[in-house]
Amino acid sequence: MSKYLPDIYKKNIFCIDYEKLKKRNIKCLIFDLDNTLALIDQNKVDVKVKELITELKKSFLVILVSNSPKKRVFSFSNDLEIDSYPFALKPSIRTLKKIKAKYNLESSDIAIIGDQFITDMGYGYKGKITKIFVDCLSNNDLKITNINRFLEKRIMDKYTKDNLFKKGSYYDGR
Repeated sequence: MSKYLPDIYKKNIFCIDYEKLKKRNIKCLIFDLDNTLALIDQNKVDVKVKELITELKKSFLVILVSNSPKKRVFSFSNDLEIDSYPFALKPSIRTLKKIKAKYNLESSDIAIIGDQFITDMGYGYKGKITKIFVDCLSNNDLKITNINRFLEKRIMDKYTKDNLFKKGSYYDGR
């Protein structure tokens, strides 16, 4: 079960030390959308998020990879002026393979930033990329996500019992 254990755990995307990622030679940041960058019922990019992504694009290739439909994902990626992969079926890494080929990247060049163990950390594990977990922006989720949250809670409980992970105990790296 340790495959879902994040390499880095932060409260939100604004708390991540992106300079440290740059020093680790991370070249590409893959962001999840729902409850990582935006609330599930939000239709526009938050100003603070847009400012952060704009700043990050100066140092990193920034890509949006989401299991959400095209219309929603493209709305955000167009506004942020970044590449995106909707309906990605994470934790399947088919999109990661496309990204690596398109941008000539190695797994060691890439980090995934997301709010779910099963989809986002699973994607990172399968793709052998840096996994950065952030707390979800809201407890309001899509119905299908509730299944993952149930499984995620069980995994978190096991990690907590084994002193590997504790919700709210943030860290910069393992």
